[in-house]
Amino acid sequence: MMHQEARAGLLMDPISLQLDTENLCGCLVRLLSKDPEWLSAKVKFFLPNMDLGSGDQSPDPTQRVIQQLNKLHTQGQTTWQEFIHCVCMELDVPLDLEVPLLSTWGHGDGFPRQPEVGEESQPDSQLHPGLKRPHQSCGSSPRPKQCKKQQQELAKRYLQLLRTSAQQRYADRTPGPGQPLAFPQAYIPPILQWSRASAPFDTQEGAITGDPKAEDGTDVNIRDLFNTKANRGPRVTVLLGKAGMGKTTLAHRLCQKWADGQLDRFQALFLFEFRQLNLITGFLTLPQLLFDLYLRPEAGPEAVFQYLEENANGILLIFDGLDEIFHPCSSKETAGPEDPASALTLFSRLCRGTLLPGCWVMATSRPGKLPACLPTEAATVHMWGFDGPRVEEYVSRFFSDQPSQEAAVAELRTNRRLWSMCAVPALCRVACLCLYRLLPGSSPGQSAALLPTMTQNYVQMVLTLSPRGFLPAESLLGLGEVALRGLETGKVIFSAGDIPPPVMAFGAALGLMTSFCVCTGPGHQETGYAFTHVSLQEFFAALHLMASPQVDKDTLSQHVTLTSRWVQRTKARLGLLDHLPTFLAGLASCACRPFLSLLAQQDEAWVGTKQAAVVQALRKLATRRLTGPKVVELCHCVGETQAPELAGFTAQSLPHQMPFHNFLLTYADLAALTNILGHRDAPIHLDFEGCPLEPRCPEALAGCGQVENLSFKSRKCGDAFAEALSRSLPTMGSLKKLGLAGSKITAQGISHLVQALPLCPQLEEISFRDNQLKDWEVLNVVEVLPCLPRLRKLELSLSNVSASTLLSLTNVAVTCPTVRMLQVRKADLIFLLSPPTETATELQGDPDLQGNANQRKEAQRRSLALRLQKCQLGVHDVEVLIAQLREGPHLDEVDLSGNRLEDEGCQLMAEAAPQLHIAGKLDLSSNGLSLAGVCRVLSAVSTCRTLAEFHVSLLHKTVVLKFAPEPEEQEVTQKRAAFPDSLTFQTPSDPPLCAPRIRLTHCALQAQHLEHLCKALGGSCCLCHLDLSGNALGDKGAALLAQLLPGVGALQSLNLSENGLSLDAVFSLTQCFSTLPWLLHLDFSSESQRVILRGDGRDRDLLAAGSLPEFQAGAQFLGFGQRRISRSFCLRECQLEPLSLSRLCETLEKCPGPLEVKLSCNVLSDQSLETLLHHLPRLPELSLLQGQEQLQLIWKNTTEN
Repeated sequence: MMHQEARAGLLMDPISLQLDTENLCGCLVRLLSKDPEWLSAKVKFFLPNMDLGSGDQSPDPTQRVIQQLNKLHTQGQTTWQEFIHCVCMELDVPLDLEVPLLSTWGHGDGFPRQPEVGEESQPDSQLHPGLKRPHQSCGSSPRPKQCKKQQQELAKRYLQLLRTSAQQRYADRTPGPGQPLAFPQAYIPPILQWSRASAPFDTQEGAITGDPKAEDGTDVNIRDLFNTKANRGPRVTVLLGKAGMGKTTLAHRLCQKWADGQLDRFQALFLFEFRQLNLITGFLTLPQLLFDLYLRPEAGPEAVFQYLEENANGILLIFDGLDEIFHPCSSKETAGPEDPASALTLFSRLCRGTLLPGCWVMATSRPGKLPACLPTEAATVHMWGFDGPRVEEYVSRFFSDQPSQEAAVAELRTNRRLWSMCAVPALCRVACLCLYRLLPGSSPGQSAALLPTMTQNYVQMVLTLSPRGFLPAESLLGLGEVALRGLETGKVIFSAGDIPPPVMAFGAALGLMTSFCVCTGPGHQETGYAFTHVSLQEFFAALHLMASPQVDKDTLSQHVTLTSRWVQRTKARLGLLDHLPTFLAGLASCACRPFLSLLAQQDEAWVGTKQAAVVQALRKLATRRLTGPKVVELCHCVGETQAPELAGFTAQSLPHQMPFHNFLLTYADLAALTNILGHRDAPIHLDFEGCPLEPRCPEALAGCGQVENLSFKSRKCGDAFAEALSRSLPTMGSLKKLGLAGSKITAQGISHLVQALPLCPQLEEISFRDNQLKDWEVLNVVEVLPCLPRLRKLELSLSNVSASTLLSLTNVAVTCPTVRMLQVRKADLIFLLSPPTETATELQGDPDLQGNANQRKEAQRRSLALRLQKCQLGVHDVEVLIAQLREGPHLDEVDLSGNRLEDEGCQLMAEAAPQLHIAGKLDLSSNGLSLAGVCRVLSAVSTCRTLAEFHVSLLHKTVVLKFAPEPEEQEVTQKRAAFPDSLTFQTPSDPPLCAPRIRLTHCALQAQHLEHLCKALGGSCCLCHLDLSGNALGDKGAALLAQLLPGVGALQSLNLSENGLSLDAVFSLTQCFSTLPWLLHLDFSSESQRVILRGDGRDRDLLAAGSLPEFQAGAQFLGFGQRRISRSFCLRECQLEPLSLSRLCETLEKCPGPLEVKLSCNVLSDQSLETLLHHLPRLPELSLLQGQEQLQLIWKNTTEN
């Protein structure tokens, strides 16, 4: 023993001579020799980047301790002080040794000045192996030519050095003494989801056990993150995830996998953190970034860099924390690609391919505003944290024995809020750490009850980690002050001088702080310290604000703010205060009052005043009109307070329509929203559009009875999302409208939804629009229609439906008793339904008790509208459709426009129309109908008793048939008709329900077509209006038509406008006054080409009633001859020459009954006036002659005489 002490004193001679504390050094060596693992962990903490392997292999344990102490001592006064505080705080140090240790070295007394780390006189051995000495800088100087073989040899040695360095870095990741947080547990991969279709991944390669799962169940292994089809140009992947999701952990996981040879496609991998790159104030070249700041080649850096350029497709560069950059980057750059620039500019050049073209670049970032330098074609991967199985797997890895594992999982499952918080991997770890200390000796459910909020998880963590069972208030407040000062200045990395040694020792002892080597430039390095996670820094900052006497209520309230996280590209960067308001709200909970009182060393009334200030600030925020991101953040804060009154006030303040557009939402976000909505009385509509959503997000809405309308519209929703939604839908009893549009669901997701929808009988509207559903998925959805008694609308638009599937849908529409309309138009596919009027009790009754009779009665009572527009239906499809419709209900409308029926298909539909019970219209427009087909269709419908109008315009491709209601539907109307009984009911056959209106406009009809046309019209029971305007009949056609009209039957009007008619046609038509009893008015306008033949509506009805086969037209006219029916002839805008006027008068002389003549012509010549005077005596029935003054005067003189 004496020999060892003498040896120790000899070995400590450099220190002993300077400090004259030989006995104290010997005691320290003996103390640390008892726990060499603890000392090694502390040396790694304070010297994170120093190679400790070769110098610590002495077989003598005492000598190894002395060597490690010497290395700590050479780092300077601050590091030595912090180490001594750690010794006294964490180890069982006797009091007689603790006092001299702290008094001698704890405050820096007697410590001779040593060169600080990073100064010029620093020994070369302290430099990072990859840092160049100043005289070895490898900037952008020209590279000397080297032979290929030598270059490959140098590159091979450097690549092996890279891999060996990474292997050493990740070789030992087990928790060390006093380091419960600094070292991660076994890695559990979070959920990863591709966001951009521009970077599809190939899942054919072998999967690695335990790697992430894609949202649709496809294995997304490490290789899949870099399997893009982009063979040229930059290959950039951006990994987005909220704080605590494990972005940095995954980045280091990739490095570890590469070091182990599992990423064999990459020859070299470089990992940079923007929080460290921010500390570099000067400009760098890419070789300096790779070799000075990461790892320097042993020789030939120029040759190595040349090799990297030539093999860039095998190089992966990972940049962690893109959201933490200090200075924005412009999307435009004027400097050359080889010029020195900032680290962010180098990153931009790598992404754009101006540096190392063909290399792979991966960046991690919180979602929100991304820098403009990021290329828009970058593939995006969302990190969603843990789902249920991952939480359980993490717990099983955290707890070593099975009883503890089962107990921890049971505690998490009994507390829904704690379970939802564990979706964030960082919070899951904190919860497990608390349960590790709370579970022993506690009853089931008791431990979880102490962890109701995120803040209280952190509070419990601090309490369980506090040494010797007491709360070190001074150290906690000191750590909080450091944390707040860093957040306010944007600082997450601290130097040794930023943190007092006792505070640093406290943070290191509890594992709240971590250390690493920070390179501030080529040849310059120092040790940096940071909180193990940014959220932990925010928690301690909140502790300082709530417990420090120096912070008043006004200052505290100013930190209770809400920030938006819109997904957009701007020059702004994200802040560091994501969770600070949430932690302040959590500390405002009454449950935290005793803890804060003890920490602040104040009574609970003092603490309550500060808590009230936070609650009041949140209450003010709840009264404002907030955007979606701020509403979610407010829900998180209010939930943390555990104040029911505030939660109720916030819930009632939310608008009836709550939109959430274009920002990322996680399961925890929707869980926070659901928690607040549970305090709401009124229904609410939630609309999520363009939001990247965690696949299991809908599970958080389970049991939320306040949601009346729920709509999701995002291409990022897939089968896993649909499966999660299907689990929540049956529990949302007030949900009336459901929308899932623009998603990527397939048959798998649809099958889950179809199983859930029948369990939601209260649904009134469902929309699966723009999901690119195929035939099977569409048919699977419509099968649930009979199971949803209150459904009013089902939309499946923008689906890929074939003609055969479309006919299956029409069959569903015909057979389902609640369907009122099926509308299919190119991209639209909509079912409209009318729920029956039965009571709710009947709706829930046994369907077998209703029987087929009730179903048939309902089918007869209902009417159906069928719109199948632009569906590429052909003749065969129409035959199938007609067969379906004949067995179906009455039809309000059948619209088959825009298909491929042509003449044959249109004729089939026209022939079937009388049996289809159509009460509205049949639209056959844009089906390729020809002029010959028009006559065939007209013949087919001419005998239809319910035809009300037939309109064809070949120019405008219009073919529309309108029908009157069936006789049973017109029974009341018929009883009220003014017809005499002898005329209405004493007929051998049923009369038509209405006189049809035939409109054949712009059909290019000519004189040669009239005979076939009138033959088709002759089969009509009774016409009302015949419109032949816009054709090419000419005078010849008008003359022929005048001869054919008596065979057509009584009309109410005949329109021959725009047919190129002259006065000769008028003379032919005027003769109809004597051949057509129904004709009472003839109106002709030469300039406007208006030619109208009309009858009187009332008289026409009487004539039509007598125009049955057993009556003759002449008899009919004579029968009504007792009533003097006046006729009128109107001629406008014509030039009447004497010869034409003479022909006109001769024709009018044959007109029976009183006659009115209206001539609105140009000035008549004297000869024309003489001709008119000559013919007036031959018009004894002329009762009115109206026109210009000359005619008025002549008529006056004639009547007086």
